Amino acid sequence: MTETSSIPVITIDGPTASGKGTIAHQVAERLGWHTLDSGALYRLTALSCLRRQVDAKDESEVQRVAADLDIRFQHPRIFLEGEDVTEAIRQEQVGNLASQVAVMPGVRGALLQRQRDFRVAPGLVGDGRDMGTVVFPDAPLKIFLLADAEVRAERRCKQLNEKGISANLASLLADLRARDERDRTRAHAPLVPAQDAHIVDSSRLSIEETVNIVLDLWSGVSFPSA
Repeated sequence: MTETSSIPVITIDGPTASGKGTIAHQVAERLGWHTLDSGALYRLTALSCLRRQVDAKDESEVQRVAADLDIRFQHPRIFLEGEDVTEAIRQEQVGNLASQVAVMPGVRGALLQRQRDFRVAPGLVGDGRDMGTVVFPDAPLKIFLLADAEVRAERRCKQLNEKGISANLASLLADLRARDERDRTRAHAPLVPAQDAHIVDSSRLSIEETVNIVLDLWSGVSFPSA
């Protein structure tokens, strides 16, 4: 059996709407690897709490929800208790609640091993906020993806409008900045670059340009084949 530590991982961390999910999927597709959208796990926890009417301030209850999630990833679809919730977990209400429950150490602990279980051959590209610092600290390549808040808000607004969801740019920007602040200042696993992370600012880069930067960085990494 292949030792987990011999399976390569590229981590892509960054703030809300920095494009890390899109970049992670395209990098993985180019390499023929698997992907982990860690944010989806927190969104699924938030959605489940909303549906069960769980008090989001009760950490023990939210932790129990996170530990008992019945989920299935069938790219590009995501299922919760057998229901396709791919679009439902992208709602702003769910995203805001996900940001709130993600500050809870118990919730992060409940989801930690589940995230690490995604590390399977031939390799994994994981995106989130603590992929390089907590979940996969031994990853041979760590990316911290930045983008100006205004640019990120405009991207999110465009995404929502394309899906037929009404969105207010000013409101999105305010929510995004509030989520950034929560992520940066939380006591457990705050949003910070790993010490050995490569900082990539995608504010003025296309998706293809950003993907190519990541792939170029990976080409320079010396990592034993699994």
